[in-house]
Amino acid sequence: MSSTDLTKPDLAKGGDLLTARGLHKSFGSHEVLAGIDLTVRRGEVVALIGPSGSGKTTVLRSLNLLETPDAGTVTLGEVSVDFAASVPRREALGLRDGSAMVFQHYNLFPHLTVLENVIEGPVRVQKRPRAEAIAEARVLLERVGLADKALVHPFKLSGGQQQRVGIVRALALRPRLLLFDEPTSALDPELVGEVLTVIKELAEEGWTMLIVTHELGFAREVADQVVFMDGGVVVEQGPPAVVLGEPREERTRQFVSRLLKPY
Repeated sequence: MSSTDLTKPDLAKGGDLLTARGLHKSFGSHEVLAGIDLTVRRGEVVALIGPSGSGKTTVLRSLNLLETPDAGTVTLGEVSVDFAASVPRREALGLRDGSAMVFQHYNLFPHLTVLENVIEGPVRVQKRPRAEAIAEARVLLERVGLADKALVHPFKLSGGQQQRVGIVRALALRPRLLLFDEPTSALDPELVGEVLTVIKELAEEGWTMLIVTHELGFAREVADQVVFMDGGVVVEQGPPAVVLGEPREERTRQFVSRLLKPY
């Protein structure tokens, strides 16, 4: 993939980009997050794995403030938010602006063209000049092989193409952290590879990413760290060779064995 000065990742080396400490979140009487601690270093890819209902997506949504945690702190770059107190608007916006989400089901606006979908955030939310946003969007679409789809509406695209547009839409916001929520789970098997290839290329470029995924082979190949969650807590975390190859915890061993040997 090609890059421009406008579309390169934050490559400041050293130190943590994201830290989350003691995140709690309940929906009614159901506690979904029971004290999550998480660290992502600059330029690192962290894969978040675990069974359905373990809280993985809620972690992502809490980091991007699509959900507001009941307690805990999140620090992204220079912005730190303590959810035990009322969150000031400035800190909330700073946290939200530091990351961008790629959703499981694309979430593209059906009435807008691909190009209009990509520039919606930069123009309407970030108040950037429309011409600048369009120029950057075209560069990003070219890098994922969709330059010829700029004026097409999403319903004319395959699922893999729609998800690549979703990735471009996230990149167009110039985030410091990319959040992926099961980016291939809604795709037909033959389309999974084209999306994983784009994510792998982003990893090679140095983008910092937190990826919720069930693709353990992909996590083994791309991730620097793997975090296994169950029941709203982090059960085990470490390098892929350990968590996926020689897990220390019995619950992790059961989960990994089931996914690698489903029959």
